[in-house]
Amino acid sequence: MTSVYALLAAFIATASLLVITPGLDTALVLRTVAIGGPRPAALAAFGIAVGCFCWAALVALGLGALLAASQLAYTVLRWAGAAYLVWVGYKMMRYPRRSFIAEVAGRDTRRAAFSTGALTNLLNPKVGIFYVSFLPQFVPHGVSVAPYIMLLGAIHALLGLAWFACLITATHRIAGFLQRPVVVHTCDRLTGGVFMAFGVGLALESRRP
Repeated sequence: MTSVYALLAAFIATASLLVITPGLDTALVLRTVAIGGPRPAALAAFGIAVGCFCWAALVALGLGALLAASQLAYTVLRWAGAAYLVWVGYKMMRYPRRSFIAEVAGRDTRRAAFSTGALTNLLNPKVGIFYVSFLPQFVPHGVSVAPYIMLLGAIHALLGLAWFACLITATHRIAGFLQRPVVVHTCDRLTGGVFMAFGVGLALESRRP
């Protein structure tokens, strides 16, 4: 029987590879640090991590299995997530910023960064399906399943935060370039296109993976 430590090591290695794979979360964090600086980007990253942990909690409570089994539940969440991503992407493309606004209504800006990160993750049913199919593979026999899945979710969230911290630090070094009006404008539009592409992709899916 595979030991707990071996499964944990395998999970950390696999989750690390998945975390550094470019995707929607990475695009969001990079866009946020370019537009708002490191603090809003860190809050967006924290929102993403909270979303991951919430999905882990759902899986631990058995609701994730319901999402995997119910076509209706998946479809409702899929359309909600698609609508949200398309809406956010449209706003970025239609009304891109041209200047960096530092600490103007800072509290609201930071709250928006956190909520965008959390909602982008929570309204993506692929994350739920991924957690349902991925986490249980690393649960050893003889352990309490729910707490252990919560532990795996926490590890995944921490790995994500560590990766986003690296991205934010590296991006902040070239903040002067990223805050140029043309760069801010282009970044908003490109990220908006990525969001809309993900949203349309969700909407066009005809069945659960």
